[in-house]
Amino acid sequence: MSAPFTLEPRNPEQFRQETRKSNLIVMGTFAVTAMILATLSVKIFGSPEGGNFRWNLAGVIAGVVVTSAIFRLVYLQQPWMESARYNWQLKRCLMSLTNIMHQLNAGVEAQDPVAMKAMRFYHQGLEQMYRLENHESALADLLPESRAHATRLEALGIDTDQSTFDPEWVEQLKAAYKKKP
Repeated sequence: MSAPFTLEPRNPEQFRQETRKSNLIVMGTFAVTAMILATLSVKIFGSPEGGNFRWNLAGVIAGVVVTSAIFRLVYLQQPWMESARYNWQLKRCLMSLTNIMHQLNAGVEAQDPVAMKAMRFYHQGLEQMYRLENHESALADLLPESRAHATRLEALGIDTDQSTFDPEWVEQLKAAYKKKP
């Protein structure tokens, strides 16, 4: 299983600026790479009479492959990718909880401490994601539910600061609250 993930304080404006920059670099790399490879494939394999759509398409597909390789091997380790990398990790953690939401809700109903902590992380993670992405209406919708859950945690004596996601929670909740066929 993957390592635990901890929410980090982030400045939303700086975060959006950094993710825009990284997105533009990756899109620019793809555009240039795809254009060069499409041109080369038409020049090498194409026909002077035209009808070179398949060679253009092959160049674009090769551009996707080359850009993906550059992204994984070079860009992902760059400091300017940190915000995008953090966002991707946060969304993966949230999605792993979303994927077991029925089990998570069943655990919360049963006041299972693991489920209660996982739901609190889910709320805190969503709150941060909405703030970082400037999604104010979704944040406003989430806050009452998040506050109500925090109140339940306090009543049970469970710490309301659940800023670290433990991937083991997912496996524990799946095992404890299996879906009934």
